[in-house]
Amino acid sequence: MDVTNRTAVTAFIFLGFPGSSALQLALFVMFLSVYLLSLMGNTLIIFLILMDSTLQTPMYIFLGNLSFLEIWYTTATVPKLLASCITKLVTIPVAGCIAQYYFFFSLGATECILLAVMAYDRHVAVCRPLHYSLLMSGQICLRFSAGCWIGGFIAPLLPTILISQLNFCGPQKINHFFCDSDPIFKLSCSDTFLVEALGYTCSSVVILSSFLLTMSSYGNIVVTIIKLSSLEAKKKTFSTCASHLTVVTIYYGTIIFAYVRPPAKYNFAIGKVVSVFYCVITPLVNPLIYTLRNKDVMKAFQKLLVQKRFLLNRNMQEL
Repeated sequence: MDVTNRTAVTAFIFLGFPGSSALQLALFVMFLSVYLLSLMGNTLIIFLILMDSTLQTPMYIFLGNLSFLEIWYTTATVPKLLASCITKLVTIPVAGCIAQYYFFFSLGATECILLAVMAYDRHVAVCRPLHYSLLMSGQICLRFSAGCWIGGFIAPLLPTILISQLNFCGPQKINHFFCDSDPIFKLSCSDTFLVEALGYTCSSVVILSSFLLTMSSYGNIVVTIIKLSSLEAKKKTFSTCASHLTVVTIYYGTIIFAYVRPPAKYNFAIGKVVSVFYCVITPLVNPLIYTLRNKDVMKAFQKLLVQKRFLLNRNMQEL
């Protein structure tokens, strides 16, 4: 398109969720509560893993990485969402919007890869227990963790560079609460075919490949569980993987719906609602499921409470 006679846009305006003042206030309270609970829950998991030596195993190191990731993943989008609920004019510079796009999709890609690695860890633990210490040694675990972060931050790099070369000359209203790909493409007055094709190809490859690897690992786990002769052993083995599988189902179910589809099929109203699940809900579901369904984490938490009570009582006696 000809953009020579058009004024370049320097900032975008988020539309967020429309509604009355009462609805906006209710959404603000709900999103803020979920956000704070998510931050506290994930921070608690990281703290427990760092403080309790019994949790410093590959499974919990990956869980600590996931919790650390979730803190930044939700922080990349929720503050602007909260702001859009209490004020009608929430702006973001074009450069800031592109940066938000990059970090959001980098963290999202990192989570996909990390979930696949966590599934592989459980696969090795269940299907090849005698080789677990060799295949998932401390050094290999650290390499896997580093690979997740490096791969995740490389994946959306080229689409982000291409987006930064687009021209934006109005309108400047983003029909979303963060800088998602489709709303950005919609506002550009440049030809976006190449960057759209590349962006959707990258997201589809990362999401589907990590999803298939994850499901393959769990498929092998299920087969191994079925072969176990003891019913008690089956229950115990399945319970160790059920929490992870629950997180995987919720997360992949929403992001596949949002990003593995033709661009022309995007519906902004539905897209915003679906985005709430993987931007706001999933980062809270992660600590809830892993703490409520995991005996080791609950024991570490109870041990921490006992230590705190002991220190508190000793301090009161000294006073």
